Amino acid sequence: MSANVVSVEQKQIMKYVVNGVIGGLVGGVVFGMMMAMMGMLPMVAMLVGSQSPIVGVLVHMVISGAIGFAYGLVLFLTNFEFSVGFAIISGMLNGVIWWVLGALILMPLGLGMTEMVFKIGTDQWFSLMGHVIYGVVAGLVFRSLMKK
Repeated sequence: MSANVVSVEQKQIMKYVVNGVIGGLVGGVVFGMMMAMMGMLPMVAMLVGSQSPIVGVLVHMVISGAIGFAYGLVLFLTNFEFSVGFAIISGMLNGVIWWVLGALILMPLGLGMTEMVFKIGTDQWFSLMGHVIYGVVAGLVFRSLMKK
């Protein structure tokens, strides 16, 4: 057997993670537009030592794609059925999980703002809304791509 042969399982996992990345990027564009309107992109850029909104978009999109990759991988490992309802609920859950991990923990720590970890004010509630919208869009795009 040739070393170039790709197993069915390898093809399947690639389909899941590539579609997850695509879904994450589409969700990231939607959430990124919201972040741009709220002036949040310079803060995202600060994670890499910049304050440029363009850098903020790039950082945000890399994170969005990585989260989409993780979403696709988790769904591959759990083998759930992809109804529209499941895409919406799993996307919302994905958004909430990353809101807690990203906005409430990792972002404040990455910016050296340890006093802001788990602090919830108006900005964090808007961030939750954006993360949930990201997750729903990513989940629905993922589902659509998986059905092709």
